[in-house]
Amino acid sequence: MILANARLLTMDGPEIDRGWVEIEGDSIARIGAGDPPGPFEDMGGDLLMPGMINPHGHLPMTLFRGLAEEVDDRLFRYILPLERACVTEEVVRIGTRLALLESIRGGVTTVADMYYFEDAIAEELAASGLRGVVGQTVATFPVPDAPDIDAAFAQADALAARWTGHPTVTPGIAPHAPYSTGPEILSRVAAWSEAHPGLPVQIHLAETADEIAWAAREHDRSTVEIVAEAGLLRPGLIAAHCVYLTEADRALLAQSGAGVAHCPRANGKGGRPTAPIADLAARGVPLGLATDGAMSGNTLDLFSQMAPATIAQKVAQGTRAALPPSQVLEMATTGGARVLGMADRIGRLAPGFRADLIRVSLDDPRQQPVYDLAATLVFSTLPSDVRSTMVGGRWLMIDRAVQSLDPAAILADARQTARTFGARIAEIDRSAP
Repeated sequence: MILANARLLTMDGPEIDRGWVEIEGDSIARIGAGDPPGPFEDMGGDLLMPGMINPHGHLPMTLFRGLAEEVDDRLFRYILPLERACVTEEVVRIGTRLALLESIRGGVTTVADMYYFEDAIAEELAASGLRGVVGQTVATFPVPDAPDIDAAFAQADALAARWTGHPTVTPGIAPHAPYSTGPEILSRVAAWSEAHPGLPVQIHLAETADEIAWAAREHDRSTVEIVAEAGLLRPGLIAAHCVYLTEADRALLAQSGAGVAHCPRANGKGGRPTAPIADLAARGVPLGLATDGAMSGNTLDLFSQMAPATIAQKVAQGTRAALPPSQVLEMATTGGARVLGMADRIGRLAPGFRADLIRVSLDDPRQQPVYDLAATLVFSTLPSDVRSTMVGGRWLMIDRAVQSLDPAAILADARQTARTFGARIAEIDRSAP
């Protein structure tokens, strides 16, 4: 397959005004400028770029999108009771399919998920054609698929046994957060990780003020220090959020090789301070741009994260120069690949890399003229401008028509589940003091 007559943003060198990409099997064989070396699919001058990489989210929580937006204690008032009462394997599958459909349509080709019933999520991910990391949640509180810690570790063992070596699905483990596990469980996770080399670990880290207060009160440490002392702060750790970081925390992260998944919309909507992303970048910390779950950030496309990411840094630092668009674009592609430990195979258009790419139209009036392609993508481009999405040499969407999923059935299932959730919310409100 040769895709030609395209503008190429490879993330592996200068932009190519008119070029071509040759694909063999699931990977890119060659890239060139000018006329292609054989028969081709005409891209009509559209942009070809690497598919975007979302290194932190909770796919099934699309079903919680827009719930209790102005309620500060909604996690404990609504979300946890809803999960206990309503989240089953089938509900997880319904929410996951909705998330995968949204991701494909938004140009996201790789996702990272931490939630419950991860084996079912892995099955849905594999069926959709998307690439992804699935992490079995471990927490001290009872969760829908594991009544206790031992059951959660057993789930992680089974996930690793089934999916290790799969071409598109990477299993792992996901301790929920330091405060919801504690040092002893974190050390057990570190031992699990050592017994499963190469499998990633996902965690919420330095996300909330309450988390920081807990760490200081109970352990006289920061949460980053707690994770480091447990042996988890190392390459292969995907640390989501990292908002409340001390100077010592930043130095630890820079030395560790762990990656940070930055969730600007979710952080901002939660009323949290601006994460020190520009400073972490200057220290060489691997950084990816992420959505968090749709309950927190509402959308699962990275175009919606790009402008908030750079604007927040500009406001915090008082300069237009902070976190330039080119750097945001790197976080959405090559940076996300580094965070997930996949920088050797995704995040770039380059020979030998997987053929994970998207075709983006630049023809809308809001995108013209294009003086700076990165700025156009970060500030002016929408998910609806993604015309086609490919993973591993397979088109998952062509001209906005998704090929690997049934959109009508997915939307119908999601709406029906939302009615069940709505009825349960009404019960919670009626029983509230």
